[in-house]
Amino acid sequence: MPRRAGYPRRVRHPLRPRVRPRVRPITEGRPPPSVEILDAAFRKAHRASAHGTTRLDRSRRNAKLRIVRSSAIVLRLIRGLGKSATTPPLSELDHRLLNTHFPEGSLERSMRRLRTAEGRIRRLLEDEERRLSTLATEDDFGDLVRRTYGRLASYIQEIDPDLERLHEIVRFRRDRPEVLPGVPSVVVAGFPNVGKSSLVARLSSAKPEVAPYAFTTRAIVVGHTDLGFDRLQVVDTPGVLGRAARANEAEQEALAVVGTNPTVIVFVLDPSGTSGYPLVDQERLLERWKTEFPRIPIVAVETKADLGRSNSDRLAVSAVSGVGIDALRKELQRLLAQRAVPVPAEPSGDIE
Repeated sequence: MPRRAGYPRRVRHPLRPRVRPRVRPITEGRPPPSVEILDAAFRKAHRASAHGTTRLDRSRRNAKLRIVRSSAIVLRLIRGLGKSATTPPLSELDHRLLNTHFPEGSLERSMRRLRTAEGRIRRLLEDEERRLSTLATEDDFGDLVRRTYGRLASYIQEIDPDLERLHEIVRFRRDRPEVLPGVPSVVVAGFPNVGKSSLVARLSSAKPEVAPYAFTTRAIVVGHTDLGFDRLQVVDTPGVLGRAARANEAEQEALAVVGTNPTVIVFVLDPSGTSGYPLVDQERLLERWKTEFPRIPIVAVETKADLGRSNSDRLAVSAVSGVGIDALRKELQRLLAQRAVPVPAEPSGDIE
């Protein structure tokens, strides 16, 4: 819009940055995390307004307030992201699950770079506050603020990949149910589409997705049940095919849960043939796991008993009709008691 006659040309305030700091584009059309952080910091810092006895005194105070506020907001936001990624503290299982979806040590590397950036910002703030005391004009104050903004932007843009990775880790952890360490856990595992999720739904409060095709379960699902114990976790896992060298992320997630010393493993087999996997392959994986996890009780259970059974003496159950479910519960109670899981005392029935 052309300037109207008789109106003075707008003069830029010496403390207002000339341009917004340029940020590098990121893939998938999304801006990098630094954009949101810097926008929030500069926008709130620019609103700062200090009082002073003279115009020069007000300009000096405004400059100090803006460099302090912008630095504090940036520090608060990146610390908050780091805290979100590491709270609650990671268990052994959490570390294993992260390593199935991210390069090993990603969280630790990103947190180190975050702490390095925090240290640089704190030193920048100290240096600029000290330099401010030596300046004497409004233009000098404005240059100091712009220089501080520019260096802040540079420090945060350098850790954009780490900020993005921490955002991904936060989302990943929020999407996974918490498996409490030290709490008795029954892990239900086996080949895809053998009826694990239906069995978990029968045994616990979990509501896993059930569908007649393989790899319906893409991540762990946790439910709870009584079985006479104070608290018992029942964990549904994605299907595994026993191909350790070529396992996809879902299979790796299941193996991570199985390898974190659960109290009992329920290995589910489907002899009916409806899963699409030969029983001999399922039995081969069962025998391998008995060798790999000799200290963990493994209960071999045949599901879909209403559709077909093998000639073995394994416990046969049906999540549809309920056949064998009570027997499985009793077997789990027995094994959990043997594993020294505390069992609450039964009420005597006497009322005093």
